Amino acid sequence: MATLTLGAADLVRRRGLRQMRSVALALLVLAAVIYVVTLHRTGGWGYVNAAAEAAMVGALADWFAVTALFRRPLGLPIPHTAIVPTRKDSLAESLEQFVTENFLSEEVVSEKMRTAEVSRRAGEWLAAGNHAERIVAEGARTVGAALPKLGDDDVTAFVSGSLLPRFVKEPLSPIAGHFVESVVDDGAHHALLDLLLVEAHDWLADNRDLLADVVGPRAPRWSPQWVDRMVIDRIHREALTWLADVRDNQTHPARRAIDRLLGQLAHDLQHDPDTMARFEAWKARMLTHPDMGSSLTAVWDAMRTALIDSINDPNSTLRARAVRALQELGQRLQDDESLRAKVDNRAAEAVGYVVRTYGQEIVSVISDTIERWDGREAAARIELHVGRDLQFIRINGTVVGALVGLTIHTVSQLL
Repeated sequence: MATLTLGAADLVRRRGLRQMRSVALALLVLAAVIYVVTLHRTGGWGYVNAAAEAAMVGALADWFAVTALFRRPLGLPIPHTAIVPTRKDSLAESLEQFVTENFLSEEVVSEKMRTAEVSRRAGEWLAAGNHAERIVAEGARTVGAALPKLGDDDVTAFVSGSLLPRFVKEPLSPIAGHFVESVVDDGAHHALLDLLLVEAHDWLADNRDLLADVVGPRAPRWSPQWVDRMVIDRIHREALTWLADVRDNQTHPARRAIDRLLGQLAHDLQHDPDTMARFEAWKARMLTHPDMGSSLTAVWDAMRTALIDSINDPNSTLRARAVRALQELGQRLQDDESLRAKVDNRAAEAVGYVVRTYGQEIVSVISDTIERWDGREAAARIELHVGRDLQFIRINGTVVGALVGLTIHTVSQLL
């Protein structure tokens, strides 16, 4: 046997192989001894002698067959022997083809993934014990180690070199229009409008003099100042009253007008070429501004700092929410049959894609590995795994040979 680096399991296999070799050899020796002892003896010993002779023939024939797989019997250059060392490459290719056609096919692997109930098992695992906490902890450790390595220069280069140019080229007007349309349909802008009206009313109430500075210079020159002050006071009161009415009345015509304005804007952003062109031009000016890249980097830096602080704190709200989200996902995977079916189908499609795209490279590990082996090493490795079972061929050959020899001798005597 070629010199191999053997692990614990291989050492056990080698002991088993040697034991079975010893048993097979012992049977051959026993048959030879019986043959010699019963040679030329008469009576019933003739039957024993014939059985022993046939047992030796069967044992030697099967010894030759088993040995010829891995080496040349007695070192003789007999044709079609040492099959594994001399034909290991073609055997590896045949094994690779067998595995590809029968095991690593897209249909077989995809169907196995669909029936393995991976989603249900994953859900049970996530919902049980502290598995969700462990996942979040490991993920936090990984993210916490990776985030500091993203320097500001790298982020700025990515934002300025890849992200912003991509957004400049990508039409965003339909997306913005659809967003505004959704906001208006859901009434999500009303809270912002309420805030703006409150702030506008309070600001105007505190800035009467600023209103006078704006309106006063536009009064006629012949108008007395006391008349101007009365007009400004009246405008100030009416503006405050109007803002208060709009603020407090949810069905005020001004509010409905704003809704119609936003609805029209949403429609124009999606369908009006002029509005879409103006929006895209404004977007391009904003995104190509020299300070945009550094501003986004500053935002990222602040977010990164806050994120690192949150994930490094075992008691942070972020980590607690992540744990709850994983546990809820695990429970849903157990209870929601449609979700399980969808996840299993997606998993099957993903595995099928991997097999379809990279299956040949995966299974080529078999032939590539065996081709790198020395011929004798390949024979030694294979014999180590299957040799013990092959020794039963020798044992069976000895026993069957004896029975066949006894049968033939008996029939000869009867004839």
